[in-house]
Amino acid sequence: MKDSRKRHEALLYHAKPKPGKIAVVPTKKYATQHDLSLAYSPGVAEPCLEIAKDKNNVYKYTSKGNLVAVISNGTAVLGLGDIGPEASKPVMEGKGLLFKIFADIDVFDIEVDTTDVDKFVETVKAIAPTFGGINLEDIKAPEAFEIERRLKEELDIPVMHDDQHGTAIISAAALKNALEINEKNIEDVKIVVNGAGAAAISCTRLYLALGAKRENVIMCDSKGVIRQDRDNLTSQKAEFATSQDVHTLEEAMLNADVFIGLSKGNVVTPEMLLAMAKNPIVFAMANPEPEIEYDLAIATRDDIIMATGRSDHPNQVNNVLGFPFIFRGALDVRAKKINEEMKMAAVHALADLAKQSVPEQVNIVYDEVSLSFGKEYIIPKPFDPRLIYEIPPAIAKAAMDSGVAQEPIDDWDKYREELMDRSGTGSKEVRLLHNRAKKNPKRLVFAEADHLDVLKAAQRVYEEKIGKPILLGRREIILELKEELGFDADVPIIDPKTDEEEARRNRYAEAFWKTRQRKGVTFLEAQKWMRERNYFAAMMVNSGEADALITGYSRPYPSVVKPMLELIEKDQGVTRVAATNMMLTKQGPMFLADTTININPTAKDLAKITQLTSVLAKMFGMKPNVAMLGFSNFGSSKSESSTKIREAVSYIHRHYPNVVVDGELQADFALNPELLAKEFPFSKLNGKRANVLIFPNLESANITYKLMKAVDEVETIGPILLGMSKPVHILQLGASVDEMVNMAAVAVVDAQNKEMKAKKNS
Repeated sequence: MKDSRKRHEALLYHAKPKPGKIAVVPTKKYATQHDLSLAYSPGVAEPCLEIAKDKNNVYKYTSKGNLVAVISNGTAVLGLGDIGPEASKPVMEGKGLLFKIFADIDVFDIEVDTTDVDKFVETVKAIAPTFGGINLEDIKAPEAFEIERRLKEELDIPVMHDDQHGTAIISAAALKNALEINEKNIEDVKIVVNGAGAAAISCTRLYLALGAKRENVIMCDSKGVIRQDRDNLTSQKAEFATSQDVHTLEEAMLNADVFIGLSKGNVVTPEMLLAMAKNPIVFAMANPEPEIEYDLAIATRDDIIMATGRSDHPNQVNNVLGFPFIFRGALDVRAKKINEEMKMAAVHALADLAKQSVPEQVNIVYDEVSLSFGKEYIIPKPFDPRLIYEIPPAIAKAAMDSGVAQEPIDDWDKYREELMDRSGTGSKEVRLLHNRAKKNPKRLVFAEADHLDVLKAAQRVYEEKIGKPILLGRREIILELKEELGFDADVPIIDPKTDEEEARRNRYAEAFWKTRQRKGVTFLEAQKWMRERNYFAAMMVNSGEADALITGYSRPYPSVVKPMLELIEKDQGVTRVAATNMMLTKQGPMFLADTTININPTAKDLAKITQLTSVLAKMFGMKPNVAMLGFSNFGSSKSESSTKIREAVSYIHRHYPNVVVDGELQADFALNPELLAKEFPFSKLNGKRANVLIFPNLESANITYKLMKAVDEVETIGPILLGMSKPVHILQLGASVDEMVNMAAVAVVDAQNKEMKAKKNS
């Protein structure tokens, strides 16, 4: 049932709300007849004529310079094999998605219906004028070698077969660092490569370029060791055929220093590992099952350095560390090709990045105290924000030094800033949030689990290991919905109104009554309230029987927040609870506060809201740059609202001098660093883009975030409650499943933070 549901979910994801994963969107204005006359006839004739005079002008007037073709014939798709061009299209669209979100490169995916090398090459050559680069994908060997060789020779734009070179570059960087840690020289080590496809051949060639000796390499395929006395070897396999007296993988592993797996799962045994040399390096990169399981390998040898292709273990060899950034650098200097010098530059840049001090944002995402270069960190993490501004410059410089760059870069600092600006939209922040939650899932109460969408969210939270759901609601309804969804996991189901919960209700009622007995609440009233799921859920968190809760899907926000404020104490030092929404904009994540709690906060309230929101931004790995918004700039109005904002800013400057905050500011100045610097060069926000926006009242904050969500379709996470001593979070009425899953991740991460804080203070 579970596999069937996953299949249905995957198909629905690709089909709705409209088929596919990528789209073409306009980049210019098109609202008026004047706009259209420039976009097409007659205005479009002018750039056409300029390009006709000089073909290089195509980069000036069209999107060619940021457009890559992902091209396949579907003959070697993932682990699915030869499934044809149409069936390969979802994978090619997925590759296009990765290009865009990691390196801001636009993609057209092209599926070519031919297995003939000549026809394939001619087709790609014929359409090449459209593109700034060509990424070949999922083409079977040995044809892939010939196709790439010919296209690189016959085209004057970058061409790369990522299945070969992506894996080669990432694994070579990892190998370089692993050898350094083990104090071994690449010239001396014995390397066993299991697999002889395009990736394995390219990896081995790159290792030789790094300094490995051909006589120290043994390559195996499904028939065993590739030996010189074997018949019918392809030219690529013959390149690595050995004369050594070894015939099986088991024999090859004896005293080997390095194992490179690009084959299939579970072909390496513990006995083979034990036969390897001291301090072995094992890259088991078959997916989804590695050649030997990570935990088994670590348990077998404590001196091993282990890498896989999986994200749930240290040292993931993931092509997304390479291809988006390699093409980014190549496109930005209009390289005529991706040559060996550029690939080697990527190897060294990735290897060097792993040795640098890791940003706190990465530590937070991977729930590490401090990632540092060593056996469990030999290669950067895929979510490392430095990749976009460290790897492309290395590629660009190598292209320039090797003579294939046509538009050299003069100002490297400016180029790095441009790369940072490309670093993507909120989808990355959502992935970071989920990934952090998965590192230490917490018990999470879903207080309205007898609603279908809430249960869908709980199911995803469980299956994606974001948290450990506790389902509150009518048991019979929840069980019916679980069966309908195929949610067969054994998770706790609690109906607060049933007789079996009477003892717990009374225990909760007594605890609640003791805190409210001097505020007019009787014990009988407390007992009655504990039959209500929101009161019951809050007491579960208060008593330590759950770690966090989310609620609010089916009821108005004010009625849901009331029990939370009555039952859950404020955090230490907090006098005013607030709420913020994280808006995932094209310019990056942005926090808006206060969006749901404080109707007309005082100056001191605004200062406290700023402090709380800044702390939350840091929890997400961001450095908060706070703009206190109003309808005026720096004292230009004497209104009560403007005066209040100025007093709040003054208070923060005096009491929290390390907080980057300024105001009052109009929104356009806060979000436009150039405009701000020109008009107000004294501002503390100069040279920074505001990412925390504090509003003078609830009206302005609430209207703004809902407008952004409705008109611009900005994804939002929140409202996130601030200042509570326990992780309780309230959804907007009718929240979507995705919004609930994101809020669940927030609640889990909040619980993680509060747990760490409690340990530090104990």
